[in-house]
Amino acid sequence: MLTWKDVLRFVREGTPPPGRRIEKSDTEWQQILTPEQYRITRLNGTELPGTGQYCSIHEPGLYQCICCGEDLFDSSEKFHSGTGWPSFTQPVKINAVKYLKDTSHGMWRVEVQCNSCDAHLGHVFPDGPPPSGLRFCINSAAIRLVKSSKENFK
Repeated sequence: MLTWKDVLRFVREGTPPPGRRIEKSDTEWQQILTPEQYRITRLNGTELPGTGQYCSIHEPGLYQCICCGEDLFDSSEKFHSGTGWPSFTQPVKINAVKYLKDTSHGMWRVEVQCNSCDAHLGHVFPDGPPPSGLRFCINSAAIRLVKSSKENFK
């Protein structure tokens, strides 16, 4: 299980490499993403709280990167944080997301990106529920839910 201590180590030392890398030009990203998806994932934007389509959805499935389709979060790790963004306690695997120091807006945070294509996803904080204590605060426009039946998801 990933902990805040692990996250801080990855910020300092780097995240384990992804299984695959996806590289595209800005023009290519703009051709496959909506303007909002591009603004958030490629320009480090964010959604207004409570406006994302996945804020209150709790259906079984996998959340994938909207840019490259990489599996990022399992719906079983999703929880209602009350923050206005979809929140998760763990990524699907240790190298699914990349962790970067973010000192924008006069604060110190940990940005999370898709480790395969560098899409900005959101941030991770150490105020989530036990046992990990992590809260991955993710923009809905940066992910898509691939639904799964409960029988296939146990």
